[in-house]
Amino acid sequence: MMDLIDEPESAGNTPEFSVSDLTGAVKRAIEGEFGHVRVKAEVGRVVRARSGHLYFDLKDDRNVLACTTWKGQVDALAVIPEEGMEVVVQGRMTTFGSQSKYQLNATDVAVAGVGALMAMLDKRKKMLEAEGLFSPDKKQNIPFLPDVIGVITSPTGAVIRDILHRLRDRFPRKVLVWPVAVQGKDCAPQVARAIEGFNAMTPGGAMPRPDLIIVARGGGSIEDLWGFNEESVARAAAASDIALISAVGHETDTTLVDFVSDRRAPTPTAAAEMAVPVRLELLAAVDQLGARASRAASDGVARRKQRVADLWRVLPKPDQLAEDARQRFDYWSEKLDTALISRVRDGKLRLGDASGLLRPSTLNHRISQGHERLGGWQARLAPALDRTTAQARRDLEQRANRLRPDAVTAAQKRAQTELTAKLKRLSGAATIQLERHQTRLHGLDRMRETLGYRETLKRGYAVVRGDGNVVTTAKAAKAATSLEVEFADGKMSPAGKPAKPKSKTPPADQGSLF
Repeated sequence: MMDLIDEPESAGNTPEFSVSDLTGAVKRAIEGEFGHVRVKAEVGRVVRARSGHLYFDLKDDRNVLACTTWKGQVDALAVIPEEGMEVVVQGRMTTFGSQSKYQLNATDVAVAGVGALMAMLDKRKKMLEAEGLFSPDKKQNIPFLPDVIGVITSPTGAVIRDILHRLRDRFPRKVLVWPVAVQGKDCAPQVARAIEGFNAMTPGGAMPRPDLIIVARGGGSIEDLWGFNEESVARAAAASDIALISAVGHETDTTLVDFVSDRRAPTPTAAAEMAVPVRLELLAAVDQLGARASRAASDGVARRKQRVADLWRVLPKPDQLAEDARQRFDYWSEKLDTALISRVRDGKLRLGDASGLLRPSTLNHRISQGHERLGGWQARLAPALDRTTAQARRDLEQRANRLRPDAVTAAQKRAQTELTAKLKRLSGAATIQLERHQTRLHGLDRMRETLGYRETLKRGYAVVRGDGNVVTTAKAAKAATSLEVEFADGKMSPAGKPAKPKSKTPPADQGSLF
């Protein structure tokens, strides 16, 4: 190479080109020779760039041809190439000088034959099925009687007329028609937007939202129905919140939208029959159910009447039911007076016994006994304490004699401490016991004063005594030689009846006010 550069005259008459000149010459030669071509091949690698351009390869068993579809051309493609698809591509040959390569600018892509379409359809079907879009769990129930039905179809075809006619015959309903292209490159995007548009409507708005959607088209070839096999249509139908019936083609035609829809109809007319019931049949069924309900109610009332009549015959008469109660009432009524008299008598006896215990003489006697017992306990308490103290001291001395001199002092101290504590507790217990008895004795004395006759005199009563005895009748007062009236604040003698000297002790036979 260096020799050639040093000696350019040895190159002869070969012209020299720059890289751009040579690249331009190759570009003109290729584009001039292969201006517009059609290529049938299998699609290899497919790349969708962020810029929107589409890059894919066409290949056979030996060679690969690079293809490019610019962003503005992608929307015009009837078929978006997928890897493994057999297609026929039309376009013009061109070169890409920056990478020294030639490529095909693809402006039209068509599937090569029915076999390739079926293979691509099977591939899409498996992919969507793997994602769960065909699952029965995702199917919605068709409403029994929808108020508004949305129909996605061509507005000029026979399909919409058949659906409207069938709805009018069975059960007239409101219908919203969303016009779409039912074949060609515009079919798939328009159908997908129609499904999404119906779902985007607001329930109860100015434009009523459909309760049911029907996607319909007449029969045709697989190429004519291919728009309903596009992935975008299938995903829009699967994502619909409104129940959807697919009625694409005839009974033998099957598309992807049939698998993802909530119900598949063999024909558009059958879809209308699935959407609404027959009005006359529904009215007849309602009438029949009403008649059955009336008969059931009548039969139920009749059976219950018969049951009540049967029970009335076997039940006893009301008078018979009350006879036992009347007899028991009479029996206990007779015993009531006797029981009340007996109860009053027993109450009087218990009251007499209780009042006897509360007499002043009885209370004085119990108080005297309490004083005597308290004095006896107090008299026995001091000698007992002295004996306990002496015994403790003797025990302490005996223990001290048995202990060593150095331990005697500690033991004496402990014993002395224990003895002091015991004496303190014993003295405290005796003091508490004595105070308790004194408190009880004072309480009894206050009760005696309260129950005494002097408290009664304070309430306005008086005690009349005749000849030193209590007078309770007028006859006894007339017979007495002298009368004395005792009030709460003193005593006095009525005129004509001198009072006797006051006795310090009441007579032994003095009665009680109680």
